[in-house]
Amino acid sequence: RAAFAAASAGRQVCVLAPTTLLVQQHEKNFRDRFADFPWKIAGLSRLRSAKEQNALLDELREGKVDIVIGTHRLLQNDVRFNNLGLVVVDEEHRFGVRHKEKLKNLRADVHLLTLTATPIPRTLNMSLAGLRDLSIIATPPESRLAIRTFVAEWDNALVYEACLRELKRGGQVYILHNEVKDIERFAADVQKLVPEGRVRFAHGQMRERELEQVMLDFYHARFNILVCTTIIESGIDVPTANTILIDRADHLGLAQLHQLRGRVGRSHHRAYAYLLVPSKRALTVDAERRLEAIEQLGELGSGFALATHDLEIRGAGELLGENQSGQIEEIGFTMYADMLAHAVRALKAGALDDAPFKSYGEHSACEVDLGVSALIPDTYVPDVHTRLVLYKRLAETTDEAALDELKVEMIDRFGLLPPQAQQLFESAALRQLGERLGLVKIRCGTKTATLDFGPQPQLETAKLIKLIQGQPKVYKLEGQKRLHISSPDFETPAQRYPALQRLLSALLPTPAAARPAAALTH
Repeated sequence: RAAFAAASAGRQVCVLAPTTLLVQQHEKNFRDRFADFPWKIAGLSRLRSAKEQNALLDELREGKVDIVIGTHRLLQNDVRFNNLGLVVVDEEHRFGVRHKEKLKNLRADVHLLTLTATPIPRTLNMSLAGLRDLSIIATPPESRLAIRTFVAEWDNALVYEACLRELKRGGQVYILHNEVKDIERFAADVQKLVPEGRVRFAHGQMRERELEQVMLDFYHARFNILVCTTIIESGIDVPTANTILIDRADHLGLAQLHQLRGRVGRSHHRAYAYLLVPSKRALTVDAERRLEAIEQLGELGSGFALATHDLEIRGAGELLGENQSGQIEEIGFTMYADMLAHAVRALKAGALDDAPFKSYGEHSACEVDLGVSALIPDTYVPDVHTRLVLYKRLAETTDEAALDELKVEMIDRFGLLPPQAQQLFESAALRQLGERLGLVKIRCGTKTATLDFGPQPQLETAKLIKLIQGQPKVYKLEGQKRLHISSPDFETPAQRYPALQRLLSALLPTPAAARPAAALTH
């Protein structure tokens, strides 16, 4: 539809795909869809002769070709466009950063549409950070079924049974063996194992015409078992192929496995994917995590969830550099995104200092220690994930109304709050008061409490001086950064919250009396 809009406006469209087979498929689809329109559609890849390629490049320069579909060949220096308006990158994860930068440099006002089931961490990060528009197609085609995925050790009986079941329902099978040097011998072994099938093989080092013929024969069901390398990973659409067996699945990446699994189940039939490994016990930790994730996320449209999982494992990449992954697993993506957002705010405010992740325009977080058990017990909320979500929501509350709303919701969902949860909410209320006052820490024991001031305390100095002068045995300033309080009001846990709440509320400044950051130092 984007290509149609661009071509209708008299602009040229460039569609990039990573493999010759996919280019061929797109070219056929575009010709079929736009058969009633007077546009010239052409394909550019190594399957065309040098003479044909040169003739096509001349037509592109002159503006005689409206839509060109090609491989990386379109990124070479001899390719010139007359009036390029739109670039579509299919299977975007198969192109490097330099390729994409080159595309953007083709024209200053070119529109760029990238398509992928599994965005690379860098692209996903840019989308989540709001630097690129993101659109998710989460609704599968009508009558499409989820692919059943199994992780198993290689077993001849299992392979035979999987192939035979598919052949008996008139379907076709992919068997992926990603070693070109012995793929021919492997195909011969498969033929002996499944004598009922007709086996051929395909890989990227074959001659162009030979590879093209094998794929066409498979598409037209002239044989039913294709032994192949990862050349089929990108976008090949064979609706009758509904079983895939992946040998040495532990050697493949998460996004790659998802892409390969997506080659089957492209019609209304139930599809099966077998991820085969030599031995489950010999798997590396990362391989085990990848296979576990792909097995669990078998629902339709799970590519985005897998990509987010990949983002957590590999890191978020550089926004401006070329690296597509970076180590952020130590802090997690959420905190990384928060730090990035705060740094951007700091740059906009012109307030750069040694702590760019601090929220500028807000007060720094205040730590509260009342010497009591403040938590959500697992007997109250048994699910770990739900507890973590509630802790995060509690930490993000900024006012009393949000705190009360969360408390009401928890009572409604889980029943009356146990004492530990009640104390957690009390600590959160004190944290909010402390942040408004510019405190960094509130500590309380059985007899004493201390308030630690941040670099910019927001309290009314006159009130503080009045307190210290009125009750010098209770309130003492330790240096210029700490207020020490001695009081019998802190003896029991139940007394601490109301006593501290009264004190902090008393120190809150009236809007007109708010002091500048340096008030305490005078």
